[in-house]
Amino acid sequence: MAQEWVESDVAVVGAGPTGLLLAGDLAAAGLRVTVLEKRAAESNLTRAFAVHARTLEQLDARGLADELISTGTPVSSLRLFGRLRVDLGALPTRFPFVLVTPQSNTERLLQERAVKAGATIVRGAEVVNLRQDPAGVRLQARQDGRVAEYRAQYAVGTDGVHSTVRDLLGIPFPGESVVESVMLADVRLEREPEGVLTANATEAGFAFLVPFGDGWYRVIAWDRERRLPDGAPVELPELAELVRTVLGTDHGLHDARWMSRFHSDERQVPTYRSGRVFLAGDAAHCHSPAGGQGMNTGLQDAANLSWKLVAAVRGWAPDALLDTYQTERHPVGRAVLRSSGALIRVALAQSAPTRALRAGLSAAADRLAPLTRLGAKTVSGIGFSYPAEPEAHPLTGRRIPDLRLAVDVPGGPSRLYEALRSGRSVLVGPDELSVAEPWADRVVTAAPENPHGKLRDTVLLVRPDGYAAWAGVDPSRAELRTALTRVLGRPED
Repeated sequence: MAQEWVESDVAVVGAGPTGLLLAGDLAAAGLRVTVLEKRAAESNLTRAFAVHARTLEQLDARGLADELISTGTPVSSLRLFGRLRVDLGALPTRFPFVLVTPQSNTERLLQERAVKAGATIVRGAEVVNLRQDPAGVRLQARQDGRVAEYRAQYAVGTDGVHSTVRDLLGIPFPGESVVESVMLADVRLEREPEGVLTANATEAGFAFLVPFGDGWYRVIAWDRERRLPDGAPVELPELAELVRTVLGTDHGLHDARWMSRFHSDERQVPTYRSGRVFLAGDAAHCHSPAGGQGMNTGLQDAANLSWKLVAAVRGWAPDALLDTYQTERHPVGRAVLRSSGALIRVALAQSAPTRALRAGLSAAADRLAPLTRLGAKTVSGIGFSYPAEPEAHPLTGRRIPDLRLAVDVPGGPSRLYEALRSGRSVLVGPDELSVAEPWADRVVTAAPENPHGKLRDTVLLVRPDGYAAWAGVDPSRAELRTALTRVLGRPED
């Protein structure tokens, strides 16, 4: 008897935040999406706590930001190396802060959205084989003692640092371990810390405390003198002593419900695409925990890739559009590797010159304000742009902030990121934009609230991920049609 299979447009391997955002986008666009997750049940292990401004903007474009913010605590400034302060409150965004909330809250909202949109999530499905040809991808997954086959036009591996999809593709994952024997624990505290984020680095090591919001705290600590393998047990007295040494108090740390060790790697694949299969999130890159950028970078990978896959499946765009996922996101992953790596190396400095650098940074805090402003844009994600042609308008490839829009109909979008909730591109301009009507299934039109403001006479075509695909000053209708065709493909007859 012939083997049965499940057919979908896109198969996503891995039901973490990156895979769930991707699946939700694809399903919301009407694609058939199957998510294969090796874990039979959701994990209670939370490593990510920071949701940065650019990620919140992406969640806002999906109607999720405000609900997620209600689960956590916004923090508008970070303190590094003693006196060095990174001010997020001045960021040019609706979300000038980092949101501290357990990763489980982000996953819950993204999963609810994906399922509601029609994505199928199959748990307990371990991918064991992958084949692809010019027509599509075939995945075999072991589940309930049998092997099932899943077929799709495209597949995306969002299955983490130990990605099976990456291994089956034979894609290398070069890099190195940046810090070993990091202790993790969930504990109770007798005395609540003054701030939401509590962290310090000394000659003894590093310690970090962050709340779950339900009375439990996550502790991350590293002892400079005590290096043990990942499998070595963590003892509560050992952890409390290190926290006390580094922070000056252990806050009455007690009642650990879970403790473990891990090591942190810096790695990145050379290519995010192999034929019809893509890698995103930790499957494509992993970083040190400094700056809390890992989950955020993965979610922004998904936001970049999802609309391109929709266009490819619908036949709107040439295959070359999918190649831009590599050209746009690989440099961002490399930049995050460098910035988070620099932070962790200075924080955990072992050599005398690097410790002197850390002390110098703290002492010169007041004179480093311009540098910390640049750092805030990098860590938050809002400072990244994508490549554009040399002759393109300066806004092309740039992140577009949340423009105020004129409301044409009651209840219509009043902000750009509300308009992006359609999942389509948004054409913003001061004049009549009826030229876009043949592309109504791919673009919505909007007028700026103040047509005489900074963008006077400028027309913007904003991609579903919030970046400018094209911009022009007082373009003709013919120029607009050419731009729409180039970005969105030819309209249906």
